[in-house]
Amino acid sequence: DAGSGKSTLLQRLQQLWATRQHFQEFTFVFAFSCRRLNFIDAQVSLKMLLFEYCCWPDHCQDEVFQYILDHPEEVLLTLDGFDELKLRFTDQAKHCSPTKPAPALDLIANLLQGNLLKNTRKMVSSRPNAVNTALRKYLRKEVALKGFSREGIQAFIRRLHGGGLDAEHILRFVEANPAVHGLCHVPFFCWIVSKCHEQLMQGGKALAQTMTDIYLLVLDHALLHCTHQAQGGDDILPAHISTIFHLSKLAMDGLVSCNYVFSASQLQEAQISEEDISMGFLVLSHDFSHARAATRNRNYEFLHITIQCFFAALHIASSKDVGESTLSSLFKAKEKGRSTCLKPGACIERFSLSCLHGHLQTERRCKVMLREAEKSNLHITASFVSGLLSGRHRHLMCKFSGSLRQSKKSKLVKSYMAKGIENHFLSIPPAVRDEKKSMHALPVFVWWIKCIYEMQDDDLAKQAVSNLEVDHLKLTFCGIGPLECTALAYVLRHLKNPVGLQLDYNSVGDIGIEQLRPCLGNCQSIYLRANNICDRGAATLVEQALGCSNLQKIALFHNNLTDDCAGNFARLLKHKDNFLALRLGNNHLTATGAEALAEGLKQNNSIQFLGLWGNKVGDAGASSLAKALEDNTSLIWLSLVDNNIGGRGAQDLASMLKRNTALQELCLEENNLIDEDMQHFAEGLQSNTSLRVLKLSNNKITKKGMELIVSALKHNVTVASIWLGGNQVTAEEIEEVTRAEARLTF
Repeated sequence: DAGSGKSTLLQRLQQLWATRQHFQEFTFVFAFSCRRLNFIDAQVSLKMLLFEYCCWPDHCQDEVFQYILDHPEEVLLTLDGFDELKLRFTDQAKHCSPTKPAPALDLIANLLQGNLLKNTRKMVSSRPNAVNTALRKYLRKEVALKGFSREGIQAFIRRLHGGGLDAEHILRFVEANPAVHGLCHVPFFCWIVSKCHEQLMQGGKALAQTMTDIYLLVLDHALLHCTHQAQGGDDILPAHISTIFHLSKLAMDGLVSCNYVFSASQLQEAQISEEDISMGFLVLSHDFSHARAATRNRNYEFLHITIQCFFAALHIASSKDVGESTLSSLFKAKEKGRSTCLKPGACIERFSLSCLHGHLQTERRCKVMLREAEKSNLHITASFVSGLLSGRHRHLMCKFSGSLRQSKKSKLVKSYMAKGIENHFLSIPPAVRDEKKSMHALPVFVWWIKCIYEMQDDDLAKQAVSNLEVDHLKLTFCGIGPLECTALAYVLRHLKNPVGLQLDYNSVGDIGIEQLRPCLGNCQSIYLRANNICDRGAATLVEQALGCSNLQKIALFHNNLTDDCAGNFARLLKHKDNFLALRLGNNHLTATGAEALAEGLKQNNSIQFLGLWGNKVGDAGASSLAKALEDNTSLIWLSLVDNNIGGRGAQDLASMLKRNTALQELCLEENNLIDEDMQHFAEGLQSNTSLRVLKLSNNKITKKGMELIVSALKHNVTVASIWLGGNQVTAEEIEEVTRAEARLTF
C-alpha cells in the first residue's frame, strides 16, 4: 500500500478546502501527521493539541476554541498515516474533558470515538492492516485506493508534463513496456518514472523491470542532478559512496527503531552533510509544534517511506556489519500485527545512533530490533534487498563491497526464499476425498513471490513452484495489483501442471491482466471477481485464452464490462472448442451484448456454464439467448437472475425448454415473471427431459401461476426442485401447493 496516494489524497482535500472549491461546510480543518504525533512527550489538552501541534490562531485563541466546542460539526480532522501511530487502538480509556491534559495519543483515540468533539468529522489514511476491529466499529465508510488505471496513468503523466509531445513520448514508452506499465499502477512509482524518464529511456541501458531497478534509477537521477552531468555511467554511484553510506546507515537505524523523523543532532551524529541533504532524499519535516518552531530545531524525514526502505536495503546489501543473522531476521519477518518498538512519548532526541556502532554489536542489535520493527516496512526492505543482491546488479554492488561478500549474501537470501516458499506449501492441508486440492495463499506468499521476482532468477522461480501440487490456487483479498501480477506471472509460468487461479477481490485491473499473460497458459481457470476490469482487459484475456489450450473457465463477475466486450467473448465461443465456463454476472451488459453472445453460442458445443446474472439483457437479450440454445447440446447451467426479464423473454426461454436436451439448471430469480409466463413454462416443462432445477424466486407469481407449474410437474419426472420463494403468495397458499407438489421449494 506504500505509494498508493494516501497522503496526497488528504493534501488534495485540504487544498480544495483552502481554495474554497469544495468542503465549505467546514469552518476549520486540522491536519495531523501521525508520524509526528508519536513524539509529543508531555500531556496536552485538546486546545494544545489543536493549536500548538497543528494550527496556531493569529489572535482570539480562547474565542476560536470556544466556537469549536460549540460547533464541532464545522470541524474536519485529518489523520495521515494511522498505521504509523504507536497506538493499539482500544475503546477502554475514556477521556471527555476538552481542558484536562492527557497523553496526546489518548486524545486522538477519544476524538476518533467521539468522546471528544462529538459530531466532528474525521478522515484517516492508513494501511489496511492497522484498522482493527475496535476501530472499525467507529468508521462510517472505508475507501480503498486501488492505484492508477490505464487512463489514470495517462492523465497523471500528461498533467505532470503539461501535455504536449514529451508526455506522449513518455506514455508510448511506458505502454510499450509491460513491466514499467505495471509499476506505474502505483502512483508514487508513476511519479518516479515520469521524473526519471530520460534515464529510463536512455539508449544502451538495460530496461527497468523491477522496483529495485526503478529506485536505482532514482538514485542515479539524483546524483546526475547534483553533479550537473547530462548522462550517468558505471562510476556515478561509487563516486558518491560516502553519501550513500551515510544515508543508508541513517535509514537502517531509523527502520529498526521505527524512527522516521530525525533531528539535526541525529543527522550530525550520522555524519549527514549539507551536500548529502541536497541530494533531495531527506526533506524538512514540518514543525508540528509552535514551541519547536521557536527553537529553530529542524527535523528531517526521508522523501517517502519506500525511499527510506530502499536506503536501508542498500545498507543491508553492502555493509560488512550486516551478516547472516540480520538477513535471517529480515526474511523471516512475519505479520504479527503492528509493531510496539516505539512507545508513545518517545522523543526524537532519545534515539541514539551510536547504540548501533560496532560490527558484532550492530549485528546482534539489528537482529533483535528487526523482530519488533514495522513488518510492512521490513517486507518492502526485503524486496529491495532481493533486487540489490540479484545477478543483474552484482557488478554495481561489488563496487560497494567485495564480490565474495555479495555472493555469500545472495546465496543466503535465495536459500531463505526457497525455504519460506517450501514451508508455506507444507502448511497446505491434504485434499478432501473426491475434491480438488486447494491452497488459500496468505499475503506472506505474495511477498515471497515479489522477492523472487526482484531477484530475477529463473532457477529460483522454478524451484519455488516445483513442489506446488495443488489444483486450485486462491489469492483472494491479498492486495494484488498489476505489480504483484507481474511477480506472480514470473513464478507461476514455471508450474509443472495447470491450476485454477482465483484472484477475487483484488486490484488487478486491465493492466494486471496484461502482466498475467506469461502464466495464463498454465491456468485451467481464472477467477477475477471485483477487480475493476473493463472491456480492454477482457479483450486481452480473450486473446490469450484463444492461444491457450489449458484455459477453459473465465469468471469476471462484478467488474465494469459493457456490451463492447461481448463480441470478443463471442469470438472465444466460436473458436475455442474446449471452453467450459463463462461467468459475467453483475456487469453492464444489455440486450446488445446478449445478442452478440448468442451468435457465439450458436457455434459452440463445449460450454457448460454461462452466468449473466445482475445485468440488463431484458426480453430481447433473453430471447436471443433462448433461440441460440434450442439446439445446444453442452450447456447445463444458465443464470439470468435480475435481468429485467418478463413477457416475451420468458416465453422464448420456456419455448427453448421444449427442444433443449442438455440444460439442467435455469436461474431466473429477481425478474418480472408473472402468472401468464408460468403458462409457457408449464408447457415447456411437460416436454423437457433434462432440466432438474428451475429457480423462479422473487418474481411476481401468485398461487394461480404456481398451480400451472404443479399441473405440469405431473408429466415431468426429471425436475428435482422448483424455487418459488419471495413471490406473491400467503403462508396458507404455500402450504397448500407444497402438499400438492413436494418439489416446490420456498
